Amino acid sequence: MTMDSTTRTELEAAAFRRLVEHLRTRTDVQNIDLMNLAGFCRNCLSNWLKDAADAKGAAMTRDESREAVYGMPYEEWKAKYQREASAEQLDAMKKVHPGR
Repeated sequence: MTMDSTTRTELEAAAFRRLVEHLRTRTDVQNIDLMNLAGFCRNCLSNWLKDAADAKGAAMTRDESREAVYGMPYEEWKAKYQREASAEQLDAMKKVHPGR
């Protein structure tokens, strides 16, 4: 399939927005679970967003990129939704991501 770069960018942006919205509604899914299963989490997405902003010379702080992904300040999301990681989750993290 051939498409122009503007259309491709618009489609990629729409897919990113849909992923972010999906993750906002799935507050039951913990970041450690995402990391263990997919190798990335909400923090990764926010870091990638900040990296893209930095590459474009757009002003964006780490807190702003996290709020763009979480839909609220990161500390608020953690207080509302983040649970203590279980021993099993931590063990899986060590296996999947040694050194983290």
